[in-house]
Amino acid sequence: MKREWLNWKSVVAAAILIGASSATQTSAQTQSTSSGFATVQSADKDRIADRKENQQDRIAQGVKSGQLTAGETANLEGKEARLNHEIRKDRAANGGKLTNGEKAKVNRQQNRLSNQIYKDKHNSRTQHPRK
Repeated sequence: MKREWLNWKSVVAAAILIGASSATQTSAQTQSTSSGFATVQSADKDRIADRKENQQDRIAQGVKSGQLTAGETANLEGKEARLNHEIRKDRAANGGKLTNGEKAKVNRQQNRLSNQIYKDKHNSRTQHPRK
């Protein structure tokens, strides 16, 4: 079995990001309203926003490393923009909230986009990496 050694800076940065992400989710889930009940909607917003940010970071890393071509990047960014527009439109139609069905649909769309990012980053098309 081949072992790969990680750069310690990467490990530390990942641990910090994971800790910050879980702290954000925990505070959003325990935030209470005036009636004393925890708000779940803010946790859902955070989950969607965190995932969107993660996917944007993955696209940016692919551009920087040269794994994504300009065309692939434009395609992924367009899909991301359409999804964001749909989320905003759905929230506006429902008083700032997403229904359970809309949340499930957004999750499926984010899954598809994530898979497309992976496929585009791991195909044979590359370009010179940015510095």
